[in-house]
Amino acid sequence: MYFIVGIIISVVFFFIYLNVKKVKRAQEATMTLLISIAAAIFALAQIFTVIPAGTVGVVDFLGNVSDNTLKPGVNIVNPIAKIVKYSFKTQEIKENMTVPSKEGLPVQLEISLLYRVDPSMANDIYKSVESGDYLNVILTPQFRSVVRGVTSKYEAKALYTGAREQLAEEIITELQKNVGDRGITIENAPLRQVILPPGLTTSIEQKLQAEQESQRMSFILQKETQEAERKRIEAKGIADFQVIVSDGINANLLKWKGIEATENLAKSPNTKVVVIGAGKDGLPLILGNN
Repeated sequence: MYFIVGIIISVVFFFIYLNVKKVKRAQEATMTLLISIAAAIFALAQIFTVIPAGTVGVVDFLGNVSDNTLKPGVNIVNPIAKIVKYSFKTQEIKENMTVPSKEGLPVQLEISLLYRVDPSMANDIYKSVESGDYLNVILTPQFRSVVRGVTSKYEAKALYTGAREQLAEEIITELQKNVGDRGITIENAPLRQVILPPGLTTSIEQKLQAEQESQRMSFILQKETQEAERKRIEAKGIADFQVIVSDGINANLLKWKGIEATENLAKSPNTKVVVIGAGKDGLPLILGNN
């Protein structure tokens, strides 16, 4: 369209230039000639189109869609053809919706969807989807439907606690089945926020708190049991040691140890008097200076 407009303007002003030149109006002639040249340059520029990085171009010439897509960079195209650009970068949809739980309770869900378009199927998307608008015609309606269908399988408390990752995986799997053959790849569906009815939220929080307290008490009891077992083992070891020591001690051993002690004291430099056989059981008696 711009090419045709540029050519028409260029031709019109060129003829104006010729007519003005005949009557020798030099300033007006120069102005019309410059306009004609500028319009011609603008028209010729339509032969080239730039496809941004991460994007492919679909060529539609009067309803005839080319099987070849335009790659990123500068491309030479039919100047009167329509170029529709599709990004194959990762894109995001954010949805805030009220979904039903398994019990029929309304749950407010804030969820994102990360997806990308298969560049090799851009032509098919353009030809098979109204106005080529795959986002509003295919993806968004399917996404909302799948989310509601999946959440209805889960209890509300599961959405609030540990089932988030499982829920996201199931959404990805179900949605990929519906849109995968249309050239759309689902990458992730993270749950950003789950808001339950106030009364249910309070009940769940109280239950979780009670479970945590129960787990804490179980840990304390287990620790005390282990400490009691440690003390029992320690006591048994001390008792065994005492039995072994008492069995090995007798009168002869005590006398022998007494003699050894007397001998060692007698050898010491301290002043003393040693009376042999004067002590109990015939052991030496040692008298000091005091």
